[in-house]
Amino acid sequence: MLRSKFFTPDQVAAIVRDHRTAGLTDQEVAVVEFALKLTDHAYKVTPHDVDGLRAMGLSDEEIVDVAAAAAQRNFASRLYDALGAEPDEAYRQLEPSLLEALDVGDRWYGGGHGG
Repeated sequence: MLRSKFFTPDQVAAIVRDHRTAGLTDQEVAVVEFALKLTDHAYKVTPHDVDGLRAMGLSDEEIVDVAAAAAQRNFASRLYDALGAEPDEAYRQLEPSLLEALDVGDRWYGGGHGG
């Protein structure tokens, strides 16, 4: 979705490598930071974090969207990992620079199952 509607493949790869230096707006960086905190330490997300997103101009509905999208992606990723699911053909057809940036642990791009 990001690649097809908002960012080029190189921009998405830059965001994956370091969202703070990828040319995102302050609001976009705040959204990524919130999603990462939810991903890595959901129990540490506080009303202060939500207020920070509000201060960056997000509505409550947009904050719910961010939280729901991150939570759904986390759920799906963990489920796929638990079941040993492999990426579909659409993933394998991504631009090489993007595929390399998205490949965690060298599983699909450079080695492992699909590289």
